[in-house]
Amino acid sequence: MYDRLFLFLHTEISAVKKTFVLVVLFIFPLVAYLFFASGVNNFGRLPVLQENITDVAFIDQAHTLRGKITILGFLGREIEQQKGIAFNLNQKIYKRFYEFKDFQFVMLVPEGKQEQALAIKEELGQLADNQNWNFVFAEDEAIQTVFNSLGTNLELDNALGSPYVFIVDKEGNLRGRNDDEDEGIKYGYNATSVAELNNKMEDDVKIILAEYRLALKKNNAQRSK
Repeated sequence: MYDRLFLFLHTEISAVKKTFVLVVLFIFPLVAYLFFASGVNNFGRLPVLQENITDVAFIDQAHTLRGKITILGFLGREIEQQKGIAFNLNQKIYKRFYEFKDFQFVMLVPEGKQEQALAIKEELGQLADNQNWNFVFAEDEAIQTVFNSLGTNLELDNALGSPYVFIVDKEGNLRGRNDDEDEGIKYGYNATSVAELNNKMEDDVKIILAEYRLALKKNNAQRSK
């Protein structure tokens, strides 16, 4: 009798183990996939904080914010002191994403600082392909015009520089966070902070790139029907 009971319990336990293993191997991955797929569809957009940013094309027709995902920055007149910002961005953001099509950096710099800016670009080129690093040289008023169009709660310093950089989408809209745990509305990213570039900006750039890739896949799928 005890042998039969032991055999019965052993058989039942084995059946439970097999069921558990099947759940772990097949059902759980499916549930996880559906969860993350739903998350991409529902939460995979970086909020638009300001529409129709003034295009730098009015300053230099060789460059534009339209049709490209842009990291927009303002290095200012004291550009040598902003070199650390450029190198932080290069290492933490640019090198990870520059190979994506239609991704660029645009840095606004006051007229007269061409030599210093091009020297920085040359140094950056020793670390990675610098073809998507763009410097636009402009009069003070034009730089202020572009910055004001962002509609942020930030200001340029007296040298027309800022430690903050901004994500601008292909339509010329400012993207950022409207529920940031530290700032509430997050217009820009402090490039002096490696932690902020790693923990926030990198994630947000990934989101907007994924958003455009998803839109492209949907368009291609519709065309093939």
